[in-house]
Amino acid sequence: MSEPITSVQNPRIKNIVLLQSKSRERKLQDRIVIEGYREISRALASGVVVKELYYCPELDTGNRVGEVQQHAGQAVFYEISRTVFEKIAYREGSDGLIALAQPKYLSTEDIQVKENLLLMILESVEKPGNLGAVMRTADAAGVDAVIVCDPLSDIYNPNVIRSSVGCVFTVPVIAGTNEDIWQWLTKNRIKSYAAALTEEAIPYDTVDYSGPSAIVLGTEATGLSRSWLEFSDRQIIIPMHGIADSLNVSTSAAIIIFEAVRQRKI
Repeated sequence: MSEPITSVQNPRIKNIVLLQSKSRERKLQDRIVIEGYREISRALASGVVVKELYYCPELDTGNRVGEVQQHAGQAVFYEISRTVFEKIAYREGSDGLIALAQPKYLSTEDIQVKENLLLMILESVEKPGNLGAVMRTADAAGVDAVIVCDPLSDIYNPNVIRSSVGCVFTVPVIAGTNEDIWQWLTKNRIKSYAAALTEEAIPYDTVDYSGPSAIVLGTEATGLSRSWLEFSDRQIIIPMHGIADSLNVSTSAAIIIFEAVRQRKI
């Protein structure tokens, strides 16, 4: 291990700050920033390759760096001061570990099409926190994959990783265009159910999700595009009984996806 890094002006530290804030830099350098032991360990367990690990002994009271080293022994480890860590930390109350890793980009070819395939599709998700929350739900429900169509947010944005508590690594995430995903769904005979506030929509719990199914959701502001509504096999809705006419996209995703899981258990 090299000498501890104590200056926030260190080029490596400045680069981490750049990677955290710029999606373009993450793509150019083929690197993502993962903060926290839980998130790093989940990334490693899913096969993500950690290239560099920055740790602050003062904050790593459980000596988690030793555990990480057992699974990322080829990574370069850098000890950093508390001042430096606080400069690059994305959240408060972190445990003193930040990793630079090589992202895994998947395609629909990586999805194993099977009789009970269950997918979650998101169109043009804008807020990283929402995408991360949906990933957490997808992991909890055992969804086979999450597909993000025409994404407006980088799937490896630090806030996606944080809000998903590392579940962005535990569930396959695929980014693609609407057209490519429509072709793939049609080719594999996967039914799509679009959540929508339309007159054509029927209650979400009256639909049979037992076959290969994809739950499709749009942005909170505008919902799904007209093209998705026209393509989908059925439009579905969560009945509202108060003054609110819609729910947060991650909440809607959880309600519908767990109904699909319930049906499959029966």
